Amino acid sequence: MSSFAPKNPDYHAAATATFAQQRAMQTLGISIARLEPGEVDLAMSYAPEFTQQNGFVHAGVITAGLDNACGIAAFTLMPEGSDILTVEFKTNLLAPARGERFLFRGVVVKPGRTLTVCDGKAYAVQDGAKTLVATMTGTLMALQRREQPPK
Repeated sequence: MSSFAPKNPDYHAAATATFAQQRAMQTLGISIARLEPGEVDLAMSYAPEFTQQNGFVHAGVITAGLDNACGIAAFTLMPEGSDILTVEFKTNLLAPARGERFLFRGVVVKPGRTLTVCDGKAYAVQDGAKTLVATMTGTLMALQRREQPPK
């Protein structure tokens, strides 16, 4: 359970809307499984299209899921009218990413006016058992919302 109070009372709808605009997440089949102030779980099913040469989900896909989980977790604590941008992250790959589905958890460690620090964890799930496959520490920046890019 989150211990943070959102600055935007409509944080859930705002975070869901910004996530829905991310075509990369749609392409990867990543969806929001749980959303609270300062925390998010994203879910993805295994797809062979996203594997590397050994059949494990590619590190780039795992990193994209973690980056987005950290970003959405941070976004839930931003004021109305804000946007979010990752400014840095560090990923540790801990085990081969093999499973029937994947969970990307983002949790705010330290919210800030401009910069927010988050921790991310990626789990592979197989037959109900979760294996931690990667971790991330990320720094995200609040921006004033800009015009949406052309589609």
